[in-house]
Amino acid sequence: MTAPTLPPHSSPTAPAPAPETTARTETETGTATATAAPDTTAAHPATGTLTTPGTTAHPTDESAAEHLPESADESADEPPTERAAESADSPRLGETLHTQVITWFDGNARDLPWRRADAGAWGVMVSEFMLQQTPVNRVLPVYEQWLERWPRPADLAKEAPGEAVRAWGRLGYPRRALRLHGAAVAITERHGGDVPTEHAQLLALPGIGEYTAAAVASFAYGQRHAVLDTNVRRVLARAVTGVQYPPNATTAAERRLARALLPEDERTAARWAAASMELGALVCTAKNESCPRCPIAAHCAWRLAGKPEHEGPPRRGQTYAGTDRQVRGKLLAVLREAHTPVPQAVLDRVWHEPVQRARALDGLVADGLVEPLPSGLYRLPLT
Repeated sequence: MTAPTLPPHSSPTAPAPAPETTARTETETGTATATAAPDTTAAHPATGTLTTPGTTAHPTDESAAEHLPESADESADEPPTERAAESADSPRLGETLHTQVITWFDGNARDLPWRRADAGAWGVMVSEFMLQQTPVNRVLPVYEQWLERWPRPADLAKEAPGEAVRAWGRLGYPRRALRLHGAAVAITERHGGDVPTEHAQLLALPGIGEYTAAAVASFAYGQRHAVLDTNVRRVLARAVTGVQYPPNATTAAERRLARALLPEDERTAARWAAASMELGALVCTAKNESCPRCPIAAHCAWRLAGKPEHEGPPRRGQTYAGTDRQVRGKLLAVLREAHTPVPQAVLDRVWHEPVQRARALDGLVADGLVEPLPSGLYRLPLT
């Protein structure tokens, strides 16, 4: 099936308030976990990647993110969100939001390669993996190189996993490359090389969690799913629930609210998913929201209440310099550049502190990103 032009999310490249992001990503089992600063070969990633209030740092090699799936906390039903879910059952409220946000989206959506019809489901899936933890301006060149080299899942599946890690470059969170490679292998073996159309089949792929499965089904195949990332959660929290920021982790009440607001028509639901995500990325940002530019400002519960301050945990900044994430990034940079096994002595030069360096290297080996060989040699994984 040809993928309709239904966009995901991401940080803007057009003039507008910088999109707000949190550092969160889906794990191999599909559970989203909070994350901290990036594991890249350079310093902290490009500007415009901010952490939303209450986001905690997960001690892994993950980077600041563009649109981000949230972790589930099915027991934490927030009373305001419960009331909002009840009010969202009103057809008038839902139709008003859908019409105005989608109309705004039609005139303001960014032209990004994964939003075009020729991107196909594989292009959408690749973008979803890359954008989970990285702003769009950093994703664009790697995305284009990736699709040029591996235009279909079977093309990637033929390669060693280490080649996916190498091609991931400085995007950060290199374990995403391994997960995307694993998904490509499964797609090739189970589905004849075509990204499956069914949500359940997508969810069964390795490295695919609830968010990514819903996003691919919606953006690539125009299906009706609640696609709930940080940007969407923030829009719903303000416009419907009347609070500045959503809870730390996605709650069951938020999921009910998102489902209650989902248009019945499949195509409209898919447009709503993309449009509400774009609104959160470009207008309803975590900092410096642009209410005068918002198509639903007149209906926004938070604005109408006088924009009450956030009452949850304070915002937490991200650190990168001197962390294990920085050391991991430096080690991987050496291995990515080398096409033959690298001696331990060469890796020892990248960081002055031996205990931290050894801990970072051990972590890369444990994560399957580096393969140790006899005689103190290391390389990117071949299997």
